[in-house]
Amino acid sequence: MDSFEWNKVFGALLAAAFVVMGLNFLSDGIYHSGNPEKPGFEIAGGEAIASTNAASSGPTVEPVASLLAAADLAKGEKVGKKCVACHNFAEGGGNKVGPALYGIVDRPIASVDGFGYSGALKTYAEGKTWTYAELNGFLFKPKAHVKGTSMGFAGIKKTADRAAMIAYLRSLAASPAPLPEG
Repeated sequence: MDSFEWNKVFGALLAAAFVVMGLNFLSDGIYHSGNPEKPGFEIAGGEAIASTNAASSGPTVEPVASLLAAADLAKGEKVGKKCVACHNFAEGGGNKVGPALYGIVDRPIASVDGFGYSGALKTYAEGKTWTYAELNGFLFKPKAHVKGTSMGFAGIKKTADRAAMIAYLRSLAASPAPLPEG
């Protein structure tokens, strides 16, 4: 091949490169979307949780003490069906993915023998028991109540459902713990 033939080959390659780049610039001009001023989307109602008291350790949880005496145990058992995949409710029942819950009310936190609790729950548990208030806070949102817990449950948001669940857990004992006053 002589130099004239090579010039035609390089010219064709150069022309093809210009056409590809030109189409790229043209498509960018037609279909260009600018960067948004504020990335992401705002979620309606998202401020309610974010505006909780900064001094508190988590979201505000409505107390259930006044609802426990009148709570429906059958409803609590129904709410507890969410938990049976990971927890055992039977007396003398063994641990599953989570610890056995029989006799949990007024039991020391992270105290079931043979269960491997997360480090966060062990640290949190020092000197504490599963009181009605502790159960209420934990069942509302476990990961907010005990930061770093390995429990993957989202929580029970309805106060009446939490009260029924706690009343049901209270009934799972040889001698149920006394109801709180108030």
